[in-house]
Amino acid sequence: MFDALKNEKSIILACNPRITIGVAKGVFRAAKHMDAALIMELARSESNQKRGYTGLTPKDLRKHLDEANEEVGHDIWALHADHIGIKKGDEAEIKEVKELITQQVEAGFTSFAIDASHLFDFEGKTVEEELAPNVKVTIEMANFIKEKMGDKKFGLEVEVGEIGRKSTEGLILTKPEEAVAYIKALKEAGIEPNVLAIANGSSHGNTYDKQGNLIAQVTINIAQTKAVAKALRDADFDVRIAQHGITGTPIELIDQQFPKGDIIKGNVATLFQNIVFDALKVYHPDLYKEMFEWTLKNHPIEGKKPEEVFGKEGKRAVIEFYDRIYGMSDECRDFIEAQSYTEALKFFKAFNAKGTASIIRKTL
Repeated sequence: MFDALKNEKSIILACNPRITIGVAKGVFRAAKHMDAALIMELARSESNQKRGYTGLTPKDLRKHLDEANEEVGHDIWALHADHIGIKKGDEAEIKEVKELITQQVEAGFTSFAIDASHLFDFEGKTVEEELAPNVKVTIEMANFIKEKMGDKKFGLEVEVGEIGRKSTEGLILTKPEEAVAYIKALKEAGIEPNVLAIANGSSHGNTYDKQGNLIAQVTINIAQTKAVAKALRDADFDVRIAQHGITGTPIELIDQQFPKGDIIKGNVATLFQNIVFDALKVYHPDLYKEMFEWTLKNHPIEGKKPEEVFGKEGKRAVIEFYDRIYGMSDECRDFIEAQSYTEALKFFKAFNAKGTASIIRKTL
């Protein structure tokens, strides 16, 4: 996918179906309707390990997606391990991450996002010194994936600049020179990423104002994104950008301003979760109320309105109410599928993704 579309003016939708029921089938239907390439993904924090909150192991996710696509029959899609986050880089965390990657490979994942962006040397005197901890761990994990995948080709996403990180001056942005230094260091070690995730003003999840009201996310810095992409091209690096944190971004902004071709992968997660929660609120109000109250009790945020707390932390209730969520009524599931189909169509259009599946078929 990344090779075939790297010079096209389009973006691949990377859907994160934290709750697969209804969502997955709706998105597959939209992808087939638009003849669009599709990525399905789940992050490390969402996997059913020590801190996962979806209740889905890599094997579970693969099973759910295969079942959802069985009737639809969309052929151009891939499983991506999003945000394989490494925050400490100590022996215990590395061991746990390698265990997860092993599970992902066994489940049929063919693309991996190593996120060691949290490992940053704030006392480094040069860009290279600042990025050295990230580079070191990324190299180790990429080589581990190579070993596990054997002769099979795989997609590789890496990350420089912690997405959503703030300073006293606002959101921290990845500098072009950081991106170039980072990719250069990886290539010198024999690591060849396809995609680079950067901090460009976006943040994960729903966006709220100071009063706790849900608002559109319009903080993505398009100029900085283009500058990073240009620096990578000027350095003759065959690497494109992954845009994280798209939920809440107006579809018109995506359609008119996103630099397609610079950005090759667009992640959408929380929007599909919101569709499920909204459906539960209508079709299973008692369950929704229990999830809402559980979230406020177990994941409070001081000084925030209840609606904002649930909007940010409600995802953590999924594993607690897993059986009841997946036991929803047919009417609820059908509503979720219809809404997911509609929203996915909007993204495929805004991403200029129609027909990208045919391009990949020719490449294959």
